Amino acid sequence: MKRIDAIIQPHRLRHVVLALHELPRFPGFTIVDAHGQGRGKGSGGHFVYDADEGLVYHKRRALMIVCEDKEARYIAELIAKAAHTGRAGDGLVTISDLGDVIRVRDARAAS
Repeated sequence: MKRIDAIIQPHRLRHVVLALHELPRFPGFTIVDAHGQGRGKGSGGHFVYDADEGLVYHKRRALMIVCEDKEARYIAELIAKAAHTGRAGDGLVTISDLGDVIRVRDARAAS
């Protein structure tokens, strides 16, 4: 099994969710509010310092999906396409291998 993690712009979340709902085998997902900084800094970059607040972090949404190996690349590309705006800070999608997955509902290994 694979895990897909996607960090996206909050205003693109609806587009991503609608795209996922159109999949023939909807994998389910978890959404988490996230805050962070991109790799850019300075004028026009993503590093911002506020004298009153200190470092300012950009708001993002993080999606986590567990799916079958054969579906992972397609789902990751679908997310990237739905989240794309063409501007800096669009986000990042990663795919990781999972060792074991146990469903809490029935306490057995997922297939």
